Amino acid sequence: MSTLVRDRATAQAAPTPAREPRRRPRRRTLLLGGAAAVWILGFLVLHGTSTLALPASELTDLHRSLNQFNAWVAANREDNPVFLYVFTPLRAAVDAVASLFITLFAASSTGLRLPEIGWLGTVGLLGWIAFAIGNARVALLSVAVFMFFGFQGLFLEATYTFALVLTAVLLTLLVGIPLGVLAGIYGRVAKVITPVLDFMQTLPTFVYLAPLALIFLIGPASAVIATVIYAAPPVIRLTAHGIRGIPENTREASDSLGTTGLQRLLTLQLPMARRTIVMGINQSTMAALSMVTIAALIAAPGLGQVVVRALQSLDVGTAVNAGLSIVLLAIMLDRVTTAASRRAEPGAARNRAVPRRTRHILLGATLVLALAMVQFSRTQLWAAAFPKELNIGPAIVQAVSSASQWMQANLSLFTVSFREAITTGILNPFQSLLTDTPFYILVAVIAIAAYALGGWKLAVLTTACLGVIIYLGLWSDSMVTLAGTLVATAVVMVLGIIFGVAMGRSGRVDQIVRPMLDAGQTMPAFVYLVPFLGLFGATRFTAIIAGIIYAAPVAIKITADGIGAISPTVVEAAVASGSTPWQVITKVQLPMARQTLALAANQGLIYVLAMVVVGALVGAGGLGYDVVAGFVQSALFGKGLAAGVAIVFLGILLDRMTQAAAATPARKIPSPKTSTT
Repeated sequence: MSTLVRDRATAQAAPTPAREPRRRPRRRTLLLGGAAAVWILGFLVLHGTSTLALPASELTDLHRSLNQFNAWVAANREDNPVFLYVFTPLRAAVDAVASLFITLFAASSTGLRLPEIGWLGTVGLLGWIAFAIGNARVALLSVAVFMFFGFQGLFLEATYTFALVLTAVLLTLLVGIPLGVLAGIYGRVAKVITPVLDFMQTLPTFVYLAPLALIFLIGPASAVIATVIYAAPPVIRLTAHGIRGIPENTREASDSLGTTGLQRLLTLQLPMARRTIVMGINQSTMAALSMVTIAALIAAPGLGQVVVRALQSLDVGTAVNAGLSIVLLAIMLDRVTTAASRRAEPGAARNRAVPRRTRHILLGATLVLALAMVQFSRTQLWAAAFPKELNIGPAIVQAVSSASQWMQANLSLFTVSFREAITTGILNPFQSLLTDTPFYILVAVIAIAAYALGGWKLAVLTTACLGVIIYLGLWSDSMVTLAGTLVATAVVMVLGIIFGVAMGRSGRVDQIVRPMLDAGQTMPAFVYLVPFLGLFGATRFTAIIAGIIYAAPVAIKITADGIGAISPTVVEAAVASGSTPWQVITKVQLPMARQTLALAANQGLIYVLAMVVVGALVGAGGLGYDVVAGFVQSALFGKGLAAGVAIVFLGILLDRMTQAAAATPARKIPSPKTSTT
């Protein structure tokens, strides 16, 4: 009670500082309102003029120049010194590592195309590794998952994907952990690489593929290199965070004993940061799986190719069967690396349920069993290739296809009506508002909004990004992608506020919902397209719905954490003053969590943008369609490459504007007045 009195007294005694920040929100509101008015007025008066529309089959001079550059690279690849001494040896080295694991687990290039270790040996060896770095539960999960791959008839494809993920993760750790250590020790290194990591993490996965395919050709090597670039930021960031997070007094105590820098790193910093580093490995592994599946567009073998072919032929049954395999592989990798991070926690060895000696005996016995299984798989044909008579994959495909056909026949009245209502009532008008407004008006409107949020520097940056998109000749397609992204993000934020507030206010709701959100975040982007393809068909609506489901978990979790972080004292004071739960939410918790909501919108935008681009595989159109068309048709390669660059600058624009909104200080919520003290 005395705390409430002090808070109220402080608020009443110092009213002057609270007035100054109010001017900025008021000016910001006026600027944003003025920009919206200019936009609507320009659309009504100049509708359909200066839209910079470019038909799908037409190219600009820039696109033709990029096509010529592509042809020049193909013609001079064998003679150019850069390719001869840099890119080609790098590709060969990566390809050699990838081929080693592919030959080991998937298939060799000779004879019956059997792997060095057959399915039985793979199951036994991976099960033992999961037991060694995790526990018995994740070992049993690993064995069950790989056995199920065989029952699905996708063991070969799954091992191809696993081999590429393993290759990419090893190379990522080889590069990422040293960089993370350097960034954690030296502040200058952190300042240099942090903007690069920010840039890498804002890029949708599609963007990596076209330039790497141009430089390294299509195939496993390009897929692995793209995956390393995409998966490196998490492990670099978390390694640096773990190194920097060591208490200063601990470091001073180590220095007082006369340890050198290398000794301090090996005996203190790395051991104490071990758990955080393993968490980074977990995040990089999940990112690697997501990227490897999408890299099927540049001929990466594995489950991704099965999904891509199924999506292109609208074969829902095959897509679901392969998508299920990807989900199970993601869950297995997540559980194994999560168990490893828990074992890396300080004091974990003392709290084990199984004594260390017993565990060593079990490890030795299971290793003998695993080696015996490996030997069987190398000598017995039945243990080398998974028995075809156990394949229930066709039955799964048929059942899913039948269910999809039934839903389309019996639920089409609802699904089609819902799809068309949203498309004609929301998507088409909003997309028309973006694509049919003169480009110069939209540039001015976005620049004003950027100035209102972050000042003149942000306005200049956004104007430059839009100028690059115009130069690339893809303004109209960029607006199509932007329309789908903004609509999906709006829905994501509605879901984020509804579920996030419920989780932040109730620990029980949080315990129920959070595991489902965690599971949703382990799934690669491809997987989200599959079920909605069966419900809504191949349309942009399908891509937007998939983007909403893909991005909602991160927005919900950030919102929940922001609501939960609000001081209980403030909430109790509001309740004591007679506020209803609705008033507490709308007048206290949401305003105080405004920066968190802006951060949730930032992350939701990035996730949605990545998914809407991937949605080009099911008819989303826009920049994603240009990228996919560039992979398929060599005549459109230049346009596809330009579309990838446009996605980069569109992502930078959205990221910086939402970051500026998140950095804006929230208004101080005055302490609720009470009648008694």
